[in-house]
Amino acid sequence: MNKPKFETPNLTAENVAKIAELFPGVVTEGKVNFDLLRSMLGDEVYGDEAYEFTWVGKRAAIAEAGRPIRKTLRPCVEESKDWDMTENLYIEGDNLDVLKLLQESYLGKVKMVYIDPPYNTGSDSFVYNDDNGMDAEEYDDGIDAYDDEGNINFRANLKTNPRFHSGWCSMIYSRLVLTRNLLSKDGVIFISIDDGEVAQLRKLCDEVFGEENFIAIISRVAKTTSFRGNYFAPSKDYLLCFAKSIYDLPGFSDEVDSSQFKKIETVGERKGEYYRDDIAFYLSTLETRPNQRYFIECPDGEKVIPPGTTFPPEKPVDGDGVWRWSLDNFELKKHLIVFKESTRSPLINEQGKPARWNLYTKSYLSDKQESGNLPRDLFDKFLNRNGSEDLKRLDIPFDFPKPVNLIKHLLKILNDEKDGIILDFFSGSATTAHAVMQLNAEDGGKRKFIMVQLPEVCADGTKAAKAGYKNICEIGKERIRRAGDKIKAEAGLTALNLDIGFRVLKLDDTNMKDVYYAAGDYTQDMIALMESNIKPDRTDLDLLYGCLLDWGLPLSMPHTHEKIDGFTIHTYNDGDLIACFEERISEKAIREIASRKPLRAVFRDSSFNSSPEKINVFEIFKLLAPNTNVRVI
Repeated sequence: MNKPKFETPNLTAENVAKIAELFPGVVTEGKVNFDLLRSMLGDEVYGDEAYEFTWVGKRAAIAEAGRPIRKTLRPCVEESKDWDMTENLYIEGDNLDVLKLLQESYLGKVKMVYIDPPYNTGSDSFVYNDDNGMDAEEYDDGIDAYDDEGNINFRANLKTNPRFHSGWCSMIYSRLVLTRNLLSKDGVIFISIDDGEVAQLRKLCDEVFGEENFIAIISRVAKTTSFRGNYFAPSKDYLLCFAKSIYDLPGFSDEVDSSQFKKIETVGERKGEYYRDDIAFYLSTLETRPNQRYFIECPDGEKVIPPGTTFPPEKPVDGDGVWRWSLDNFELKKHLIVFKESTRSPLINEQGKPARWNLYTKSYLSDKQESGNLPRDLFDKFLNRNGSEDLKRLDIPFDFPKPVNLIKHLLKILNDEKDGIILDFFSGSATTAHAVMQLNAEDGGKRKFIMVQLPEVCADGTKAAKAGYKNICEIGKERIRRAGDKIKAEAGLTALNLDIGFRVLKLDDTNMKDVYYAAGDYTQDMIALMESNIKPDRTDLDLLYGCLLDWGLPLSMPHTHEKIDGFTIHTYNDGDLIACFEERISEKAIREIASRKPLRAVFRDSSFNSSPEKINVFEIFKLLAPNTNVRVI
């Protein structure tokens, strides 16, 4: 029986292992011989100079992303909603540590990430880890990271700081590296940002996600009434959009305005369907579309081409009109052409004179709804004040929330199957959770959310503090409760199975004592004096979720507990894992667990008095459940 490691993956070591697999000779004793690697790659590949984006602290940020931690997520049932039924998660803690803990359980499983990180305006407060070689405790002491009560001290990153941009880049970089691992092959990330760091963020994302996976920088009109500013009144911000793999990402599609389809087909197979006419040509901005400029024969035999100053049509120039379709496409779709006689037609006939006909293309509402519109990269319907109005309706105090409809719009254009995992690790007031529940109620989706938020203390005198909220996490959880109840009540019978719950998990130090990780540092006499290598304040549920993280199991599946021969047995997701954390356990109970053939089984080390007892457990599983992975903690 082996032991869980209860430590996040060492991503740096894993990357070294991948290099060793490709080039076995360049890795010795865990170290990479970069000179040898360079020789094997060849100078023409490796090169001496290349474009790169760097800043003070970049190496430390890269190292931080790969550095393992010994922490865990502790369940908090009393602050959760519908614990037994929900598949949503609300996680409290530093998002860098949380992202590390989620690496195995949610590797490649997240459909969409939306984050609204600090914009680094010079007044934003955040803590970043650029330790410059100091260990974590030394660094925390050096920057006064915690107050006397153990709460994180938030400090403004003032523009007078000589490392103003560097600090922000270090903070966001390591989190993006970890986020990429969580995205599914067809996953996508949206990041809100403003003018201050949009250039740096684009370069960071190019490096982390790959420049080829860039999709768009979307401009969002944020406000229309403010005229404060120096030279211009700031009224917009941006959303950077990157794919995990552009080759696996389906196209986006927006809703179709059905009011534009007013005509009804009167003949043929599509009789009764709504359609509209679109002008059959548009003005070209390219000189390289000769295959979209050709003659079309009209009902009376007149042949026409799009408008323009160039004649003959075989040599179009920039600014000439072209048909909306290529010639091959026209042959396939010419049944959708509508000819209308016109005295003001912009088209030209074979003689270079104004034509007697104008051409339109039919587009049917049902076809358009199936394919959708291509979304525009300018959002003008999601103002900041809309986000404030969302919270005002719930009587929740919070400054500068994003509008629910903004996140809903991002979810809707994805063309997903309505059941993906949505992650927001700068959750704030939990707008993303609100949007997921709202859209699920509207379209019957089964999307699940994971919210991550640092429990930043609400400052004395703020509206939130006066309303009784101690930290931002309390605001987010209360918003989800109120929004969920409101959505379900308004949806009525159509939302009977709507998931408006969430499991609360809180970041904490590992469940295990130091002896668990370094048993070799302790003598047998010292170990004998210890009753357990598990911290005394940890519950069965704490240990269960620690095992889920270690085994890489999702944290939102159902689990039950029961008594077998007087011992409490926990079953997770119908047998993905069965655990017993009792100090002692009978052979009868062990045999019953083994007879259920779980995929995994875990027990306390102290459940067994001696090594022969442990060996007996292994033999029981070998006989009754040979495929079960058995561990002790």
